[in-house]
Amino acid sequence: VGDSFALICSNKSDVIMVTWKISPKTGGHCTLGYRADLNQTNRTNCTENMSWKSRPDRDPTLQIQPVGRASEGNYICEMATREGNFHQTYHLTVLVPPELTVYCDSRGNPVCKAVAGKPAARIWWVPASSSSPEEEDHGDETVTILSTFTGNGTDVNSATCFVSHPAMSYNQSIAC
Repeated sequence: VGDSFALICSNKSDVIMVTWKISPKTGGHCTLGYRADLNQTNRTNCTENMSWKSRPDRDPTLQIQPVGRASEGNYICEMATREGNFHQTYHLTVLVPPELTVYCDSRGNPVCKAVAGKPAARIWWVPASSSSPEEEDHGDETVTILSTFTGNGTDVNSATCFVSHPAMSYNQSIAC
C-alpha cells in the first residue's frame, strides 16, 4: 500500500496495438489502450493512479501509483505486433503492513499489538512466552494480532516483541 508498482507487458518492437484489461476485486473494470496506426491512447473507467509508465509506443508498462487496496485484482496485457499476438496475465495482491504498538497492560505485563495487517502478522517474544496471540478479523481481509507476554512464572524485567509480516519486520524491547 502506498508504493509505486509497474506491470510489464511483453517488450516487442513493431507494436500495432496494446490493451490493458483490469478487473479489480472491488469496483468496475477498466481498460487502457494504444493504437499505433493512429498514435492514439484510450482509457475507460480507470482511476488516476493507473497510467502508462512512459509512452506506450516505446514501453507498454502499466504504472500504478500509489498502490491502494482497491488496486488488487487481475491485470491482462494484450499486444498485437507484426510478429504475432502476445498476452501477459498478473494477479495483484496488496500487502497491508500492520500498525504496531508495544505497551504495558494494567497488570504490568508487556503487550505487543499488530493492528489491521494483511495478511496477519506473526508475533513472538524473547525470552519465550507461553501466551497465545489473540486474533481479530476485521472482515476486510485485515487482521489484528494481540500478544501479552507471560513469563512462565519467571521474574522477567524486560521482554522483546518480534513482529514478522511480508511487508516489514519489527522488534522492540519493553520493561514493565
